[in-house]
Amino acid sequence: MQHRIKLRPDEVKDFVIAAEKCTFDIDISYNSFIVDAKSIIGVMGLNFNQVLTVSCNGYDADFEKYLQRFAVAS
Repeated sequence: MQHRIKLRPDEVKDFVIAAEKCTFDIDISYNSFIVDAKSIIGVMGLNFNQVLTVSCNGYDADFEKYLQRFAVAS
């Protein structure tokens, strides 16, 4: 499942904490740059001016609800 989001640098810590609670892999990317969403260093290296794509390899209702606050229109 993929979600398009906008994230600010001050939101990264909470985003990574929420991702870490999931038992499946989560990647976050833009263009061809892909990082592990559970890595604060990786996520901090992203360009926050870009729309980011979050790819979840599983489903967690709480994380899905959390992602909605960052959602951008497709």
